[in-house]
Amino acid sequence: MALGGNPIFNGKNFRGATQAPPVPQAQYGQNPYGQAPGRAPGQVMDAQGGRMAQQQNMTHDQLQQMYNQPAAGPAETGRMTFDDVIIKTAACLGVLMAGAAVTLFVAPSLAIMLMIVGALGGFVLALVNTFKKQPSPALILAYAGLEGLFLGGLTQFLDRLYPGVGLQAVIGTLSVFGVTLLLFKSGKVRATPKAMRFFMIAIIGYAVFALINMVMVMTGAVTEPFGLRTSVEIFGIPLGVFIGVLAIGLAAFSLIMDFTSIEAGVRSGAPERFSWTAAFGLTVTLVWLYVEIIRLLAIIRGED
Repeated sequence: MALGGNPIFNGKNFRGATQAPPVPQAQYGQNPYGQAPGRAPGQVMDAQGGRMAQQQNMTHDQLQQMYNQPAAGPAETGRMTFDDVIIKTAACLGVLMAGAAVTLFVAPSLAIMLMIVGALGGFVLALVNTFKKQPSPALILAYAGLEGLFLGGLTQFLDRLYPGVGLQAVIGTLSVFGVTLLLFKSGKVRATPKAMRFFMIAIIGYAVFALINMVMVMTGAVTEPFGLRTSVEIFGIPLGVFIGVLAIGLAAFSLIMDFTSIEAGVRSGAPERFSWTAAFGLTVTLVWLYVEIIRLLAIIRGED
């Protein structure tokens, strides 16, 4: 599993669940399936011979019925499946869209208030869900609803300034997600160690820039709405365009790491409850991707 990406998937609980215990190796001459009942300690029973002896005591109909039964699947053994992750991710996104609809269709002043509540509440629940020992569906869905309030208020605010930017951001997010998933499924893009090192350097640099930019905006050192993103230009192009493209690329690669972690969880037979963790991780990355796309579009439209 790729390390150093989404902290939700790198938590010790999800990582521990995706590490299947090794199959014990029997020493030469010992029976790995255990000792036969009624045998002396020094005697060893051949596994195939034991099964044949047991089958001789069964009728033909019983044997036929046993062989016709399908093998137990992940759903029957309580293991995480791709279908589980898809269903729970869809539930999170459905709650998120419901929350967004609330702030999209209320008065602007109320939308701003709800956006602030959603941003602060979503941040708190993101931390709680990330470090919680066991995934909580209620808290994960609550996070999705609060993030919906935040995204809806942000979309309404920017869409009033630049009409149509919200729909463009939705289309852009879905497009990046779809292309990233196809590239991952085809095997053309993987979270290799070299790519991970670049990702870590880039994400740390981006985090430092975002922190400095936020402080400068809050202290009034920069009066532009997007801070250094629009007040600084390189060859006549706002710095925010270059930063935005980089951030979208980082979010897309983060999706690759999310897919890698989910695939590792399914293959190793992680408990079914961790499909909620996977859905939560994907939702967090998609929220980040949407914010970066709509901000980039707003900066580009503001230069027109």
